[in-house]
Amino acid sequence: MEESGGVVRIRLERPERRNAYDLDMANAMIEALHSASRAEAVVITGSGGSFCAGGALGQLSDPDPEELRDLFTTSLRLVDAIRACPRPVIAAVDGAAAGGGNELVIACDFAIATERSTFGQTGPKVGSAPVLGATNLAAVQIGEKRSKEMSFMCRRYSADQAYAMGLINEVVPDGQLDEAVGRWLAEIHELSPRYLEIAKVSSNMWWNASKDNMQAGLESLIQAIGSEDMREGAQAFMEKRKPRFREARQPAGRP
Repeated sequence: MEESGGVVRIRLERPERRNAYDLDMANAMIEALHSASRAEAVVITGSGGSFCAGGALGQLSDPDPEELRDLFTTSLRLVDAIRACPRPVIAAVDGAAAGGGNELVIACDFAIATERSTFGQTGPKVGSAPVLGATNLAAVQIGEKRSKEMSFMCRRYSADQAYAMGLINEVVPDGQLDEAVGRWLAEIHELSPRYLEIAKVSSNMWWNASKDNMQAGLESLIQAIGSEDMREGAQAFMEKRKPRFREARQPAGRP
């Protein structure tokens, strides 16, 4: 995290895992968002050709329930911190925004992406479910049918497709992301901080209405830690193969 010119910039720098965040990274982002009340805006971006792959869940094939519980609950605190931040939060996307990374985009006030960027959820494909934005708030942003398509089917969408459906605000040529973000920040600089905050608080109506649903979904995920589907989805992901969920659920001795 760095602050300059009235802007707090949060950069995810774990390119070897596509900037998936662990517990320490999530807590650091939360702290940065909480400390941004005196700034003009916050920018969240990735590194190494990716935006964010969500929570670092490499241990799902042999999960530690307490560690996963902490990461799941902290993920909810993270997306809520984006919404509770009194300043506009911009997702500056260059590369893949997948799983919880896509839900960070959903949570942000604005999103700007390069042409090479992609968006989508991974939940049911890897033995999880995207309950922190994609199954609830996204329906307001992109429509219920599109939201279910994204959440259930785990398809990938290009930046142009994401723009057309209303997930992001602008698509720019590769290499021009910083310039585009600078334009948005310059516009924000001309606006009243006090009334921007009031507008943001008011705009959170649908987010606030979704929070109970997110908490219930999170509790369901916690109860499902260590399930057959979770283990099979994670193992298949690590082995770069298609998951065999129905085979994993077959009773012993049955064809």
